[in-house]
Order: sequence, then C-alpha cells, then structure tokens
Amino acid sequence: MATVTAKPEPTPEKRRRLRWPRGSRLGRLIITLNVLALAIVIVGALVLNELRSGLINARIDSLTTQGQLIAKVIDQAATIGDPEPMLDPSAASQLMQLLFIPRGQRARLFDAGGKVLADSFVVADRVDWKVLPPARKPGEKASAPHQSPAARARAERARQDLANEIAQARRGRIAAGVRIAEDGERVVSVSIPIQHVRAILGVLTLEAGDIDEIISAERKALLPFILVAMVAIVLSSVLLHRLVAVPVLRLARAADHVRLQGARAISLPDLSERRDEVGDLSRSLEDMTHSLSERMDAIERFAADVAHEIKNPLTSIRSAIETLDLVSEPAARARLLAILQNDVNRLDRLVTDISNASRLDAELSREHPKALDLTKLLVEVAALYEAQLRPGPAPGSVQVRLSIEATQKLPLIMARETPIGQVFRNLVDNARSFSPDDGEVRVYLLRPRGKATVAVIIDDDGPGIPPDNLETIFERFYTSRPKGRAFGGNSGLGLSIARQIVEAHGGQIHAENRTDETGKVVGARFVVELPEAYA
Repeated sequence: MATVTAKPEPTPEKRRRLRWPRGSRLGRLIITLNVLALAIVIVGALVLNELRSGLINARIDSLTTQGQLIAKVIDQAATIGDPEPMLDPSAASQLMQLLFIPRGQRARLFDAGGKVLADSFVVADRVDWKVLPPARKPGEKASAPHQSPAARARAERARQDLANEIAQARRGRIAAGVRIAEDGERVVSVSIPIQHVRAILGVLTLEAGDIDEIISAERKALLPFILVAMVAIVLSSVLLHRLVAVPVLRLARAADHVRLQGARAISLPDLSERRDEVGDLSRSLEDMTHSLSERMDAIERFAADVAHEIKNPLTSIRSAIETLDLVSEPAARARLLAILQNDVNRLDRLVTDISNASRLDAELSREHPKALDLTKLLVEVAALYEAQLRPGPAPGSVQVRLSIEATQKLPLIMARETPIGQVFRNLVDNARSFSPDDGEVRVYLLRPRGKATVAVIIDDDGPGIPPDNLETIFERFYTSRPKGRAFGGNSGLGLSIARQIVEAHGGQIHAENRTDETGKVVGARFVVELPEAYA
C-alpha cells in the first residue's frame, strides 16, 4: 500500500472564530449548565457583598450618631477653663461610667494631645482572661512571656492605625472605617472630635467588635448560593455523564465488539433515536459499519468472481497441454499452440484488469478532486486514438471523432483527472470493440438543460445492447460479444470500473440503444453525467 503525505490544506473550520455552537444541542447544554452554576455564585457574591457593605455602613452610621451624642454630653458637662477650655478628666471618666456602652463596644476618650483620659473597658472593670500555662515543676524557672514577631508587628500596626485615626479627628473631621485592633480582631471604628465652639478639646473613639459576626453572617448567607451552585454543577456533571460519557463508552464497546468478534453490524437503537451529537455519532458508526460490511461482501464476491474467471483460462490451458502430447499432426498442434497463446494472453489481460480494479479505491482516495476542464480532457483522449491510427486509417480500423456542442461555454467539473480519463478510455475502447470495420465512434460533449451537470455521450454503430442487459453490462466480468468476435478479448471489468469511478464523483452513467426512424437499433449509446464544480 502506498502512503501519501501532504501538508493539510487549511479548512474553513480551522479559520473560524469562537462562536455559539449552532445546531449543537450538547454544546449548548454544556455551556448553559456551566454558565448557570457560575452565575449563581457570582450573583450571590455580588448580592452579599452589597449586603456586607450596607451592614458596615449602617454600623458606622449607628456608631457616629451614638458618638456625636456622647461627645455633645461630654462637651457640655466636662468642659472647664475660661477663656481656654479643656476637658476635666475626672468628670469625663464619671460620664463614661454613667453613659450606657453596649457590650461588644469600646469607648475611649483622648485629650487634645492624644493621651487616653478614659476607657470603657477600664471604667467597667472589664477583666481580660486567658488560659494559664501548665504548672511549673519544683525548681523550674518561670519563662518570660514570648510574643512572636508577627504578633508584635500586628500590634504595632494597630496602634499606628488608631493614632492616624485620632490624628484625623484632632483636625476636626470624623474618621470612620474598618481596622485591626490590638488583639488582632477587625473592628468598626469611629473617631469623633469633641469640639467646644472652635476649639478641639479631645477625641472620642467608639469601636464595635462585631464585624466578624457580620462577616460570619454574610458567609452563612452565601452558603445557600454555594449549595445551589454545587447542586447545579453536580447535576450538570451527572447529566453530562449520562448523556455523553456513558453513551460514548457504549459506542466504544460496540465498536470493540465489531473489531474483536468480527461482527458485520452495530445496533444501538436507543442512541440512534437521539437528536444530538451522540445520536449523530451512533448513526454514523452504524452507517460506517454497514458500509464496511457491504465492502467486505463486495470483496468476497470479487474474490469469488476472480477465482472463477482465472479458473476458466487455466482449465483451457491445462486441457490444451494434456492434449498436446497426444496430437502428432502439425496443423492440430499449431491450433493447440494458438489456443495456448490466446489463453495466456487472456489470463495476462485478466490479471492486469483485476489488478487495476483492486487498486481503484486506493487511487480514488489518494488523488484529491480538482476543477477539471472536461473539454480539454476529451480532446486529449481523442488525440490519443488519432495518433494510434496515423499515418492514415487502415482497413479494419475504427475512427474516433469528438463533437462538442458550442452553443454555450461548458463549466468545469470537480474530478480526479486520471480516473475520469480512464472512464472515457474504457467507454471508447468498448465502443470500438463493438463497432464494425471502418466504423466510427462519436463523442459528444454538452450541458443538459435544467441540470447542473456536464454530459458526455459516446455513440457507436455496433449491434446495440439487448434490452435485458442494459444494466447487466456494468457488472464485473460480464461479457457479451457478437458473432465473429474473438472470445476472451475482454475481461468484463471495463464498464464496471467506469461506473464505480463515475459514482465516486457523484455522477451517473447508463447505457441505451440508438434507433432510426423505423425503430431499428443502429448502435449503442453510453451517457455519463458529472456535476459541475461550483454548482
């Protein structure tokens, strides 16, 4: 077998951009399910992010209102000094003790210089507790408390953030936001300047440590969206598994069954009824297996026909050889030798035609179709037969004349030049073999009206074809010679090869008889129709 390697031509599919899979049900289903699951998570995240921002802003507004009220009370009740006012630390501390500070919040009061005057955690006698370390063994020295560098850096940054917030409030602006406290927790903090007329007496800082609870509540609110997205993804995965993976696996097993068990057909009726890509694949596999089965049957029939056709000349050769030793007359021996020569030539011609027929499929698949000018090809074929008859027609020769309809320009056809040329050579040779001595084979080229095809008509002046054999003549190894023609001059494969090539190009070929005005058969006609290249 010959292997042809060539650079693949770019196909329109490779140059296409990404686009929505038109006509692809599975493609649309996969994209829709994945986008749906992703959209659920995105929408949930956006909704809850907006909810989180709203909760934090509401907490800041609440702390700001509360802080402005406390700052106003401190300004009115704990301000001393005239004409330069200042805060009374004792009075401010008592006010911090009297004012209601909710649990989970922390209020701190700073003077104009940033020094702490009061702290709600201290005023309320808040006690911080932690788990004690294991008891020391007798004689063991107590180890100094150790703080990691990361913890020290975090505490230092928290103090710096608080100092920046207080500094901003000391300039007469309310500072609010989310920051990290000294203990590492995130807090919503609001720093409000305590202002008497235009003098900044101090800064009141309110902190709410329930930001983690807000975030936790947000995460809990996001959980349903995540669960719905996970359910959608799981369902889509299961659905795709059932609709794609399992059917493809079944198709693979069916194909393995055909390959390993030598089965001639594949049957998947439950998949063939589907109207998506898997159904198309199932039907394609079934059609492919059916075509392969028909091809195998054709090969078996071809092998049987070949064995039968080769056996006939071999039997004749064996009989002639066995008889040759028994014949002593020179004339009879000469006839036997002529029979042997004729059978050898017949066997050689038969083997050659069988070889050409067996290579036909490979040749058709090896050569790619291209736009072909059928007029030019037929002119070359006619010139080939003219060259065989030069310098002039001899007695017993058959002329080949080409007639082209010139009423309109004939279109090109999409074909393989070598096999199509073989079709017309076979048809012309067949017409010449049936034509009488000094006869003529006429080739017409025209375009049928109302059809997107180009037709080639080949006429001869022979005895015609029996009506019952108008289709039989295209079968392999079928021969029917008129009286007076040498037996074995043809293998019966020419017309069969011609039909196989024409049908491989999407065309048609048929035979008919030509009649005169009285209805008498005056010859045979073969009509070949091939589709236009750009129809």
